[in-house]
Amino acid sequence: MSGIFISFEGPDGAGKTTALKKIMPLLQAKTDKEIVLSREPGGSQISEKIRKIILDIHDEEMDARTEALLYAAARRQHLIDVILPTLSEGKIMLSDRFVDSSIAYQGGGRQIGTKEVADINNFAIEGHLPDLTIYFDVTPDVGLARIKKDHAGQMDRLEKAAMSFHERVYDSYKEIVKDNTERIKTVDAAQAPDKVVQDAVEIIVQRFPNIFTKGE
Repeated sequence: MSGIFISFEGPDGAGKTTALKKIMPLLQAKTDKEIVLSREPGGSQISEKIRKIILDIHDEEMDARTEALLYAAARRQHLIDVILPTLSEGKIMLSDRFVDSSIAYQGGGRQIGTKEVADINNFAIEGHLPDLTIYFDVTPDVGLARIKKDHAGQMDRLEKAAMSFHERVYDSYKEIVKDNTERIKTVDAAQAPDKVVQDAVEIIVQRFPNIFTKGE
């Protein structure tokens, strides 16, 4: 029996990474299936090495298409090393970002084309899209204000990009959500953190009622 693949998306400062640390144990308490949490870019040995190159603040001269290709390469390796083995064992795969991030950030944010970036990633993932994607919705001004407050001295190369870049990313995400209403469900990430977690868990449990049954 194959497992379940759930991805989590959102602009910088949406709080999904922090929320995931709380979402995972709440979901695990509702199922006997093992849950595996990973991230992109990264998630496996080779992919983590690519992540360091992508996010290095000293690589400001990196070409936008090079960046898109590196993300796709990291994603491919993550898929092979972590995601597919997890699913083949019937486990639940939670990934902090997946293909939608590249379409929004490189396709929209870097303005190299959402279709072009989608094509690159279709080659990388061979049709292995998530069964469900939770989109954490927060506007760029709110998200970046959170980042500057919480870890201003540790911002990566993309977080340091101009506001216009983040606005394009946000607009692209909204288009992706509109075009994938069955797969992608939205959570208002401007709410209190505990409410964000609660809403995300409810969406997941409602989508897979036969999997998350314990404690009901």
